[in-house]
Amino acid sequence: MNDDPPSIAPADPSGTHAFLLGVTKKKPDDGDADIPWLRMVAHRIQDDPATFLAWLEEILGDEESVRAAAKRSYWHPNGFAKMVLHASADFRIRLHVWPDSEKPSRGESNPHSHRWEFASTIIAGEGMHMVEYRETAEGGKPHTRYRYGTDPADPAALLADGEARLKKVHSPHVLRGEVYSCDTRIVHTVRPIDAGLTATVVIQGPHRTPTTVVYCEPGQTDDQPNGELTETDFRKLVGDVVAAFGKEAASCR
Repeated sequence: MNDDPPSIAPADPSGTHAFLLGVTKKKPDDGDADIPWLRMVAHRIQDDPATFLAWLEEILGDEESVRAAAKRSYWHPNGFAKMVLHASADFRIRLHVWPDSEKPSRGESNPHSHRWEFASTIIAGEGMHMVEYRETAEGGKPHTRYRYGTDPADPAALLADGEARLKKVHSPHVLRGEVYSCDTRIVHTVRPIDAGLTATVVIQGPHRTPTTVVYCEPGQTDDQPNGELTETDFRKLVGDVVAAFGKEAASCR
């Protein structure tokens, strides 16, 4: 682990923090945020936690940054927060937080794919349990297939797209400190391993496909509205993650 003290001041006159400046400089010459680069950013968070933590603390210390981040963030219907810390044309950095609870969350329990590639790393909690699926003609479990992103008038709408059977093909566990990456072809579910505070940083690349798929079991509704995430929620959750990840990073020195 890096023993350098946290970087408090931005790294250049533009106000870009050392963490963002450092990872952006490592992008490929063509500027594409591809999976190797996304994985590099995830590993950098684990290899240099002080700089990443200083960036989170800088966000918390600026009212406008908190306000902007909270506006583009929300509570998932299954009880965890999806917070967008950075948003640009070619990549986003999100913080997903499952608060401490009596039992493990369902996570993202509907099998789904993504329109973009991503890499993620666990910075608090034991880790995440993933299950990856593929459609099959025989066996598996029946699901209703929905398409996300097909309605120009409502890009967030899920439109029914027939029936499908899904078969489990892989069940990876990703533990704290490890990195997981995913392309647009993978259909998966994601849930925390334990009931304690769990947080993942997701580095999201640009859109590669116009639509993606979500599967629901028969009788399960696709109507799962997101909840408002307030500035108070944002400060509390990010503060809890800073404390947990900072403690873990200090123990590794």
